[in-house]
Amino acid sequence: MATVITNLLSAIPVFGQDLVELKFFTDISTINLYNSNIIPFLPTVGIVSKQALKKGKQRRLNKQEYLSIPYPFIAFLIGLIDGDGYIQITKTSKGFISIKLIIGLHLNDLSTLEYILSVLRIGKIQINKDHKSPNCKWIVSKTDLQEVLFPLLLFHNIFFLTSTRRSQFDLAMFILTNDIKLYEKICNIKNVPIVFNLPDSAADYLNLKFYSNWLVGFTVAEGSFLIRKNLDACFQLKQRMHLTLFESFKLLFDTNSKIQSAGRQEQNMFHQFTVSSKKDIQKVINFFSFSGHHPLIGLKSIQYLNWLDSLKKSFRYKNLNFPN
Repeated sequence: MATVITNLLSAIPVFGQDLVELKFFTDISTINLYNSNIIPFLPTVGIVSKQALKKGKQRRLNKQEYLSIPYPFIAFLIGLIDGDGYIQITKTSKGFISIKLIIGLHLNDLSTLEYILSVLRIGKIQINKDHKSPNCKWIVSKTDLQEVLFPLLLFHNIFFLTSTRRSQFDLAMFILTNDIKLYEKICNIKNVPIVFNLPDSAADYLNLKFYSNWLVGFTVAEGSFLIRKNLDACFQLKQRMHLTLFESFKLLFDTNSKIQSAGRQEQNMFHQFTVSSKKDIQKVINFFSFSGHHPLIGLKSIQYLNWLDSLKKSFRYKNLNFPN
């Protein structure tokens, strides 16, 4: 990973070769920041104009303060983006490239986006009160991606785990590090460099330091805590095809439950992870209530608490260990 970051930095005009040679960047994955005389700092990805910087600093923290944002929050956020977000790369009316990161949720889950905004202090919340589909979006500008969010991912070695979001991130990083302005310049790009390599196996996912907190965010986006008609409890995670990633869920919860696949066309195929045995339900409760990870938030937190209440009232689950 350190080599990847070094290569990226050397391609960014703002840094220069002297900066690339600093030990902090060549050994970012192993350095102990608390016991080192090296003062960490948050770099910028690509070139940002002075005018863009002035616009972006109205609500933003001092840049170095972002290094104090808890690691679990950043991992949680990336999991949420992997599920309910996307990196939008579009063409402007004048032929330039527009890059934004967007998380879209139902309007009833506005508190989730307000929480994210309160911690990061970047981006803006857009509300659409359309009666058929009321929704809200957290929109992060290109400048804030360059100055804050993408540098935080590089600094902490946190990355997207779904193929779609990874491809979007890799393309965005390629555009930014090469200072590409015109959309026509990216239309025929085929071999975009991979910034972060995915684990080779399901077991390797569990070795990722950020994996558990990532999963909490992914659950907020793609998870469900359910009580079936037969009164069986179950926990589900469902998204488009990412078999190795979903196999890692089985390992994390130490279950023999099979990964289900559905969908007739490749673009509509999805995987579903489901656990429902009493033993597995206790493991789910242990993970979300007793492991010290970033908590569930918003509507998913409410769903989880209601699910726990239902389990406590059920005779078949009365011997489970519940949080107070």
